[in-house]
This record gives sequence, structure tokens and C-alpha cells, in this order.
Amino acid sequence: MGLKSWLAKPIAKWVTKKVNSDAQKALIWQQYWMEALLKKASQTSFGKDHRFEDVKNYEQFKAAVPIRDYEALRPYMDRVVAGKPNILWPGKPLYFAKTSGTTSGVKYIPISKESISYHINSARNALLAYINETGNARFVNGKLIFLSGSPVMEKINGIFTGRLSGIVNHHVPGYLRKNQMPSYATNCIEDWEQKVAKITDETLQEDMTLIGGIPPWVQMYFDLVQAKTGKLVKDVFPNFNLFVYGGVNFEPYRQKLEASIGKKVDTIETYPASEGFIAYQDTQTEPGLLLLTNNGIFYEFIEADTFYNEQPVRVSLAGVKLNTNYAIILNTNAGLYGYNIGDTVKFVSLHPFRIKVTGRIKHFISAFGEHVIGEEVEAAMLQASSELGGRVTEFTVAPQVNPPEGGLPYHEWLISFEQLPANVNAFAAALDLYMQQKNIYYKDLIKGSILQGLKIKVLAPDAFIQYMKMQGKLGGQNKVPRLSNDRKIADDLLLL
Repeated sequence: MGLKSWLAKPIAKWVTKKVNSDAQKALIWQQYWMEALLKKASQTSFGKDHRFEDVKNYEQFKAAVPIRDYEALRPYMDRVVAGKPNILWPGKPLYFAKTSGTTSGVKYIPISKESISYHINSARNALLAYINETGNARFVNGKLIFLSGSPVMEKINGIFTGRLSGIVNHHVPGYLRKNQMPSYATNCIEDWEQKVAKITDETLQEDMTLIGGIPPWVQMYFDLVQAKTGKLVKDVFPNFNLFVYGGVNFEPYRQKLEASIGKKVDTIETYPASEGFIAYQDTQTEPGLLLLTNNGIFYEFIEADTFYNEQPVRVSLAGVKLNTNYAIILNTNAGLYGYNIGDTVKFVSLHPFRIKVTGRIKHFISAFGEHVIGEEVEAAMLQASSELGGRVTEFTVAPQVNPPEGGLPYHEWLISFEQLPANVNAFAAALDLYMQQKNIYYKDLIKGSILQGLKIKVLAPDAFIQYMKMQGKLGGQNKVPRLSNDRKIADDLLLL
């Protein structure tokens, strides 16, 4: 056993004990963070405009702070980006995390000196929770890779700006620096295809023990490893036993990734966002991710089905229910308040609070009132694949409201297969049946002859990679939306 793995176990035990203690006091910590954020930001422009000094409880907080997305918060954000101090949070941000928005263009999410440690420590704690539970710390002695965005940053009005994954890269603990792959120069390559090719060259002779990243881009790396060696990943990296991921549901990618690896490996799911590190998988035996309630964030929740109502009901963590789809709202120690990050979650445990990420509040199909969400299409696809065969590389779903061939409208599933199912029509019929089982509104529309059964359009195996390349979003933290309420993505894919 190496020194690092030997030291990791007592540290893991101590940190995990603290995290578990915080989880047992979740509601106390949430009350603390609401009060702490109000006090700290009371003299900022936002705090004065919203009378933070007068807010004494959650009901008053809701009355004072409306729900906003980035566009609605832009009058404040633009002043922060311009370098003005004390706008959303005391002083100026330490960083801006640069993200791409569909309606707001480029977004600059502030990261404060108070919030950066929560981003870094939460990623560390996810690994320590795994070590504490499994006793497996051997991976810290080998080479570790997190496929991420470039660490190169620019300065905007004196504030370092870059992708979240690139910012975090600058805070990798010194004791892991020698283990980290790829080299800094390679990590700075902007072109994703060139970067992955170079990463492959650098890692083939290394003892890779942990690999992390968004599943479709890790799959791209695995494909190159196989193409260059003619071997399964397990035969190239025999000590690789831990995969860390976040950003998308792993299950639709699991079958192909495990086929590429050649064996099952342990996985750790994380839920980091530019706005804050929200949750991570703290156990290999229970479903869901542990919601981090002592992490610089005060959470609110709105039932997703009511989100677009004129006055949707907001609840704190004390008011959530099991198995209800919620839009998650953040108030953070980087200066965001009533902030809709666009994600939806579902609680799978209340003791402690564990969540499952179910999709995006804007990524759904409800062209006919069915309100199909990402969790449903992913579960249906997984069920069809396991029962009828076929390996799916990637997919997305869009409504076909006015079919060019005539007839009733339908949902069109655009799918890239690594391996086609034996009968695509039978696969489509099974998918449709599973969708009806998972969404009663969709079932009623089918039975009422408002919709016909879904149809599958088989795309080239690399169609989604080519689409993301055309959009300038190949690699990094970028994901293809599973669902759209219009046909923009679908029509672009069909042009390839």
C-alpha cells in the first residue's frame, strides 16, 4: 500500500463523519445559511434593493426575493462583470465561470473567495466518502484523469474568467498534482478532437486508476484508446477501477462504456454546477446523491409541473416531498438569490436528503400537454435496450407536430446506435409502451388518438459528435439535450 492510500483512509473517516453529521442537521444548516447570506449581503446593492435587513424568516424572504434566471438578473450581473464592487456580494468575485446559455448567450457566473473552497472540497469529499465506505484507496497511488475544459483563463475587468472545470484545475491539491493527467500543455488545447488524441497518446503507457468526465466525451477517449491499441480499456489500464462523472445521467451510456472497458467498474456521480457544488454520491449501496446542506447554499424548490404558473409555490428543504419533480432554486455565498439554474431534481430520501437529477426545466416535450421529461425517456430507452438488444450511442427526442407524410403527430426519436437492435420497429413499439407506462398524459394522448406511436430515425454513429462540432460545443461540459419542445436540434441533425 502506498503512503497516499494509507493516509487517505483516516482522513476519509474523519471527513465523512463530519459530512454525515451535517446531513443529520440539514434543516438547521439551511436556516443558518439563509440567515448568513442575508446578513453578509445586506449592504450590497442587491441586499439594499431587496431590504435584506428587514427579512427575518423564510416567508419574508420569499416576499423579498423573486425567482430569477440569468437574464432577469442581468441588470446586476452586468454591473458585476463591469468590475463594480458590492453589487451581489461584498467586494468583487474571485472568478467568473463562463458558460453558454441558450437565451442569454455567454453567461458569467460569479465565484467568490468564500464559495471556491466548497467547489474544491466537495469534489474531494466525494472521493473520500468512497474510500471510507469501500476501503479502496489504491487509486490515489496511480494516475488520475478528469476530462475537462481548458485551464487557460482570461481577465475581464481584472477578474480571472474561464470554464468551471478549468478554474477548478488550478486548485487541484498539491499531493495529487504528480498523479494528475494530462499534462498542462495538453489540457490547454482548445480543439476537443486534437485534445483527446493528445490525451490518448500521453496516457497509453501510464497506470490509469481513476478516469472522470462527462460520459459521452469519456466514451470518445475510450474509442481512441481502443483504436490505437486494439485492446479493451481494462487490458490497457488493468488498475482502472473507478469512474467519476457528472452532468448527465450515466445509465444511457453505461452499456457502451462498460463494453469498451471490458468489465464493470465502481462509479461516483457528482452534481457540480458553476453556481455551486450541490450534491454527490456518498454511498455505493443507496440510490441518489447526498444534498450538501452545509455548503454555502440555501435551497428552494418549486414543483416542476407548476413552475410556469403565475405564482408557483416555493418551499424550503423543510417542505419537500418524496418522488416529486422539483425545479431547484439556489441562494449562494457567491451572490445569487432566488436563482433558477434550470435543473430539475427528485428526492429519493428525506433522512438524509438525497436527490436524483431528473432533467432540465426547459428540456421537455409538452406540445400536446404530455410534459414528458428527461428521466422518463432515459428510463424507457434503458428498458428497451436491455430487453430488445441494441447499443445506443446517443439520442434526442422532438415533437413532429405536422408530419410531412401526413397523419397524426408523434414524437420522433433520433438515435445513433453503435449496434442496431435486431428489429428497429419492435424496438420503437417497446419504447412507446414503456413511455406510456411512465407518463399517463402521453398514454392518454395515444389512447385518445391525439398522437400516434413514436417513430425512430436512425442516425449515423457519429451524428451527435458532428452536430456538437458544428455548434462549437464538442467536448468539455457540453451535453446534447435529451428533449426539445421544438424541432431545431432534430432538423439540424437530419441535415447531417
